[in-house]
Parts: sequence; structure tokens; C-alpha cells
Amino acid sequence: MRENEYTIRPETPSDYRAAEELTREAFWNVYRPGCTEHYVLHCFRGQKDFVPELDLVMEKDGKLIGHIMYARAKIQADDGRKIPVLAFGPVSIAPEYQRKGYGKALLDASMEKAAELGAGAICIEGNPDFYGKSGFAAGSTKGIYYFAEPREAQSPYFLVKELKEGIWTELPGPTDRRRDILSTRTKRNSLIKAFPRRKS
Repeated sequence: MRENEYTIRPETPSDYRAAEELTREAFWNVYRPGCTEHYVLHCFRGQKDFVPELDLVMEKDGKLIGHIMYARAKIQADDGRKIPVLAFGPVSIAPEYQRKGYGKALLDASMEKAAELGAGAICIEGNPDFYGKSGFAAGSTKGIYYFAEPREAQSPYFLVKELKEGIWTELPGPTDRRRDILSTRTKRNSLIKAFPRRKS
């Protein structure tokens, strides 16, 4: 794969449906029967924490093959301070282009743009084998802990990446990541019904 084989650009409203269909195909039956990742994408575009500048699509041969979006999040420090960070996802690559380097290329390009916009760090939940290739490490190694789990039993899937060197040295001690969980069943079901049925 060469960089000139694809284009990464901002998503436009005319891309919305194609990006949602791409996301559904990318995650169908991956973590559970069916998927809801396309619903998350649909809803997050209207959220105040959504970052339009980091809502990106990847094109190849005139076809949309990838999408990534970011949202603002916060680290809740033990002394009460809230440290702004970014979170991203879903990261979607069309099934026929998966495991060929396109996902990493899209992620790395988006993080470069996030750094240009002044972001200091990114926190996610994901596969450390994949995201480790892009510089992510377990949050606990940086003194950052996922709030829903005891600090002594942290999941290796809660990951962080520094975009500004030494950003965590400003923190007074261990921290917890807080996040709002989007859960609007009626809106989700309405969106899912708008997609034609497909075979598993």
C-alpha cells in the first residue's frame, strides 16, 4: 500500500449515509451479533463534544473505504482538575480493505492532525496489539485509570497516547477517566430500521 493510492479528507454531509453503511459493514458480527457502531456515529455528529475537524474519510479509486471520528473527553484528576483529551471511534475500514494497513494509515493521519490542532493526549478502549503499533500504551503505565475498574485490576484495553511530551507530568497523581455513555434506545432503533435488512 502506498500513500498515493488513497485520499484522506474531511467528511461532508453527502458522505453521512455512505459512512454509516461502511461502519455497519466493518463491524457486523465482530463483537456481537449485528452491530450498533453505525448508530454511535450517527448520533455523535450532533453532540457538543464531537470534533468536526477530525471527522475524516478515506477514499480509494473514488470509493469510500474508511472513516474515523473524534470526540472531546476529560481526565478527572485526583485533585479535582479536569484535563482535556480526545477519544476516537469507531474506526471503520471496509471489510475487503481490512488487515492491509489502511486502518493504521487513517489513524496515524488523524492523530497528526489532532496534534496540529493542539490536542495533548488521546484515550481509547481497544486492542493493544493493533493500537500499540501507533504508539498507544496501557493507561495504567501512565498513571491513568479507567473509572469503572479497580486500579489494581486495570484492563490492558484502556489505552493512552501522548501527543504532547510530558503532558502527564503536570498531573498530581493517579487519575480516572470519566465519560458519558450514549444510550437512547428509541433513536437507535429508528436508525437501524432505516437500513435494509441483511443476512448475517
